[in-house]
Amino acid sequence: MSRLRIRNQTRNALLADRADIADTSQKRRTGLLKHASLELGEGLWIAPCEAVHTMFMKFPIDVLFLDRKRRILKIRGSMKLWRMAICFRAHSVLELPAGTTDRTGTSAGDQLEFEKYEG
Repeated sequence: MSRLRIRNQTRNALLADRADIADTSQKRRTGLLKHASLELGEGLWIAPCEAVHTMFMKFPIDVLFLDRKRRILKIRGSMKLWRMAICFRAHSVLELPAGTTDRTGTSAGDQLEFEKYEG
């Protein structure tokens, strides 16, 4: 299974070192719904994607909307349960543990770097 290390180049901060990739219809539909939690260093990159929800989830998440060059367009930090977020300009979404963006100082406009590895 392919995984990602995701670094915020702008802030020189590691956002995730064990992010899964949701690049099929089935994986995008399931997302994080089957997870009981999301630990520090974990995440989910959903591509393509321009909207997400936290209905039926068990924990809040940080949601980062990215353009095709993986620049952050919009952040929804600590998105609570039973909410929706959308960004029509987004190409993909990165979901991280709640508080990751605050902890790393990540903000809209930052450039992310993705490194794929087999994990």
